[in-house]
Amino acid sequence: MAPDPYIIAIDGPSASGKSTNARLIARALGCAYVDTGAMYRTLAWYCLRQGVPADDAAAVAATCRDWPARLACVDGHVRLLVEGYFPEKEIRTAEVSALVPRIAAVPQVRDWMKSHQRDCTRFGNLVMEGRDIGTVIFPETPLKFYLDAAAEVRQARREADGVQDNLAERDQRDRQRPVAPLAIAPDAILINNAGQTPQQTSERILSEIRRIRALQPSAS
Repeated sequence: MAPDPYIIAIDGPSASGKSTNARLIARALGCAYVDTGAMYRTLAWYCLRQGVPADDAAAVAATCRDWPARLACVDGHVRLLVEGYFPEKEIRTAEVSALVPRIAAVPQVRDWMKSHQRDCTRFGNLVMEGRDIGTVIFPETPLKFYLDAAAEVRQARREADGVQDNLAERDQRDRQRPVAPLAIAPDAILINNAGQTPQQTSERILSEIRRIRALQPSAS
């Protein structure tokens, strides 16, 4: 009998290094990688394309319930395909980014995403990154990490990438969101990666994963 898939949850605020480290860890362990933020962005892009007002929660909820999206694992990345298409570049535009917080605040959207994010285990072991993985999506996993750095450090990272973003405002909005706010799971390992390279941070996470899994009788 095959063992149940294990889930590595990586949470944290914007520019904390979640995506970079999640990819490095997924590659190192041969796990599927799930960017939950991209899932919300894909829905925001679809709403924009369909002319659904992001401020109309009922319309957004109805769209999410019926949109033609399905999960697929492509080259080790789990994505939502819309009518077989993944809008990789389109979901990174400033216009879509501006809609995401409003789309993500709709309770029915959170419920739909939670169901589909948990369903990602069909693709095997996962490295999943987001803002509520360890608190809402997979609170049962023992492999929880929360990456962080001071706001000014993260702001500098954004600016170095050429992205104009008010992280202080985004942090406040994420933490005060009434549904699934950004929070640190009580049993998460907190890693402040200010001054660290992605390789240093990912090695720390991999070391902790090996330690935790060695304590589990069923770990392979």
